Amino acid sequence: MGARGQGLGGARRLIALGKSRARRLWLRAQRLDEPAPFGAGAEATRAAVEHLGYVQIDTINVVERCHHQILYTRIPAYQRDDLRQAQSVDKTVFEYWTHALAYVPTRDLRFYVRDMVRYRRWHHPWFGAVKPADVRRVLERIRRHGALTIRDITDDVLVEKAHEWASRKPSKRALQLAFYRGLLTISERTGMLKTYELMTRHFGFRRLPAPASEREIGDYLLERALRSQALVSVDSICYLDASRKPVVRRLIEERVRRAELVPLELEGAPGVPLWARPQSLDTTLEAVPAVHILSPFDPLIVQRKRLKLFFDYEHRFEAYVPKEKRLFGYFTQPVLVGDEIVALLDLKTDRERGKLLVQRWIWLTKNRRRERKRQIEETLHRFERFQLAR
Repeated sequence: MGARGQGLGGARRLIALGKSRARRLWLRAQRLDEPAPFGAGAEATRAAVEHLGYVQIDTINVVERCHHQILYTRIPAYQRDDLRQAQSVDKTVFEYWTHALAYVPTRDLRFYVRDMVRYRRWHHPWFGAVKPADVRRVLERIRRHGALTIRDITDDVLVEKAHEWASRKPSKRALQLAFYRGLLTISERTGMLKTYELMTRHFGFRRLPAPASEREIGDYLLERALRSQALVSVDSICYLDASRKPVVRRLIEERVRRAELVPLELEGAPGVPLWARPQSLDTTLEAVPAVHILSPFDPLIVQRKRLKLFFDYEHRFEAYVPKEKRLFGYFTQPVLVGDEIVALLDLKTDRERGKLLVQRWIWLTKNRRRERKRQIEETLHRFERFQLAR
């Protein structure tokens, strides 16, 4: 590591950082460089979500729901019921929108209340057909009769779908809109079937917590990124949340002036501003021995530009690409060995026959293939046992 140039704020010199060390710092922050960093059980699930800041949810189930795989990757003893316990019983995590629908820590709820309030004034074509009376009706039904799923609503007049992700039941969009507005929360999830409950009743609140200010939200996003990424950029802090970039930039400038953050230049990436806490750069990092099969929605993978910057690998997500145009497969998953992404696996779980199928194996490197193949196959066997343990 060396230092040169001028950093943000004009007084700090850029610290040059090699890519291998940068990757290891990020892997350490993601807790992908040790066997069981969070322990086991529902408490491990809470701790993992709190450390990462969010765990994305997605509907694709060709291998494993991504939220379960992300947690399993960091909690080898993870069981699906641990997440149910954390969400529905302990109530230490809840579902809300980050850059996508995700599990987020309940302790962080106040940082989402401002968006919930904003959605009450928000008009979007997706919810254009939802009338205020529709929302009041589902809220009153839940208030009187308790939590419900969309399947419990049997008196809707069904409509034609306007979109493949839509529902024939108009009440579904009313439930979704009340969810975005913080009036309802998802108290339980069975597969992708959501149970809706009044937010205040679920958590025992008299009212929602007071919303954090925009500056507090910016601080929260910056701290979350420093904790889970170690080396941060404005884009990685505000992923798909461009409106908060100006606040975050000002906060970074303030911290650079106080020497709480230092500007970095990544090897081979001049002109890409990055920052880190100075003490994190002094961390002693051993070689990373772990092998992980990563969901395309894993926090390490989902920010594609950042992934390419650090790992020189650009992930291509092809689930929504026509079959004849796919290069790698429907749900290809990167394989991390140590601090390198060495292969891609197009996997599919055959639940009827009780097997995890490797439909395609693509090597990205020629080095140590025999040794790495053995390591990856051992990891696949463990993942298959997790997949089929229902």
